[in-house]
Parts: sequence; C-alpha cells; structure tokens
Amino acid sequence: MGTTVNTELVNHGERRDRLGRRHVPAERRRALLAAFHESGQTRQAFARREGIRYTTLCTWVQKADKADGHQKRPEAVVRFAEVAMPASAAQGLEVRLADGTVVRGERVEAVICVVKALRG
Repeated sequence: MGTTVNTELVNHGERRDRLGRRHVPAERRRALLAAFHESGQTRQAFARREGIRYTTLCTWVQKADKADGHQKRPEAVVRFAEVAMPASAAQGLEVRLADGTVVRGERVEAVICVVKALRG
C-alpha cells in the first residue's frame, strides 16, 4: 500500500534570504518597533505575540536605539558588604527575601530601611 502525500506551495509574498530567513521591510520593522514601545510588554512577550524571533526583535531594538543616538542605560549596581554582628545581636530580627537574601538586625526600623533599599 502506498501513502499519498498532498503538498501545497503557498506564496505569501515574503522575501527570504539565501539562508531561508524572512526579510521584513523597513516600514514594517518600524511599525513593529513602535508597537513594541507602546505595548509595555517585555521583548519576549511581544515577540511571541507577533510571531517574531526574540533575538530578531532584540537586534532591531538595539539598532534603532543606536541609530537614534540612545546609549544603553546603565544597569543598577547593588553592592553588598559583609558585616560582622556582635553575639548580642543574634536574638535580633531576621528577614529572608524571596531571592534568598537575609537581612538581620536588632532595630525593626533599620531592617525595614535595608529591605526597602534592596527592593529599590
């Protein structure tokens, strides 16, 4: 018994390069970038919604920012210091944050300030 395979070639008018990658016209790319910036979504969520590869969207955003003269925003830097606490503080307050960070102290106000600063 033979198996019959039916195939159909559908041309949506997309241009592809020699590696098979879709070519998105500049006008469409600009429209997608504008929609991304207005969406408030993450790059990953927007790319998934629009059927674009995440890395492709990232490249478009970086190139557009560079062309517009935007510099990459510096990442927030959090510095930690190890602090030795006296043995008498062992009975103090301890707060464990969701990321595993532990904040210890005797005074509630001081611990609250440190937690707020870390969540910043």
